[in-house]
Amino acid sequence: MAGRLLSGTLGLTALTLCAFALGGLTPGGANETRQGPAFARLGPPEAPVKLFYETKGDGAPVMLIHGFGASTFTWRRIAPALARKHKVIAVDLKGFGQSDKPQDERYSIFDQAELIKELIVENDLRNLTLIGHSYGGGVSLMLALDDDPRLAGRIVRLVLLDTIAYPQDIPLAFKMMDVPVVSHLGVRMVPPAVQARVALKLAYFDDSKIGEEDVEMYAAPLKTAAGKHAVIHSARQIMPASMNEISQRYPTIKLPTLIAWCDSDRIVPLDIGLELRRDMPNSRLEIIEKCGHMPQEEQPEATLRLIQKFLGD
Repeated sequence: MAGRLLSGTLGLTALTLCAFALGGLTPGGANETRQGPAFARLGPPEAPVKLFYETKGDGAPVMLIHGFGASTFTWRRIAPALARKHKVIAVDLKGFGQSDKPQDERYSIFDQAELIKELIVENDLRNLTLIGHSYGGGVSLMLALDDDPRLAGRIVRLVLLDTIAYPQDIPLAFKMMDVPVVSHLGVRMVPPAVQARVALKLAYFDDSKIGEEDVEMYAAPLKTAAGKHAVIHSARQIMPASMNEISQRYPTIKLPTLIAWCDSDRIVPLDIGLELRRDMPNSRLEIIEKCGHMPQEEQPEATLRLIQKFLGD
């Protein structure tokens, strides 16, 4: 897999990872997914984490899991249409958006998957479709491989958008995240707006589609110490040492799976999607044209059509 670039939603460097917060302070329910914004208190009692999520619509549930450095903001162009026929739950992963950003180091895809699993069980979600982009796709794969009996029969479909899935070379900037002084200085010295703009340009095929509001929203999290901490410690763990062993288990995933990939992804190349299609027996691969790494943002209409067809809408 040498030569491939590693990804997050923006995926350029740890200096370009950020998040956007959506409003709302309504406490989450224990056994239902309430409409509107909410928080769920998850994790061990001695170190709980509040995850922000927002629910719209009714019907078979669909959970949207954003990529590394993003938030529920990334789904703004497709979530409303999906909510016409589904209960759509968009989640901010730990460390991003309005979710907690604790000063710990538990920011791996395994840690994220454990929290999302608790959210699924707590809200008693069944007949659930997971839609994960990039890093969020990696989290979705971990959930699909999880043999926890509490998840049995709950997840029925996967949609993977330009997702991380296999061992890859780590870009130099991510390796630098293992150097404490360098990582902290880098995140602090480069203006957040510059980081966001550079990352978006890499992630888009047509960077003329990048608006000032997008730059502002993606830059906002890097203006806080907590956001910077989350970026650094997430970047340090983005590629698990066991990823090769994990990928060997993909053939055991029997869930119907839509793999959708941008034709011009410079962050997670199309050949990763092709390999994932070969390894997942009940999957199909769809290519989205004139698209970089963020199909739900750059080509929302094409992405939405593929998802709706897959869901039978």
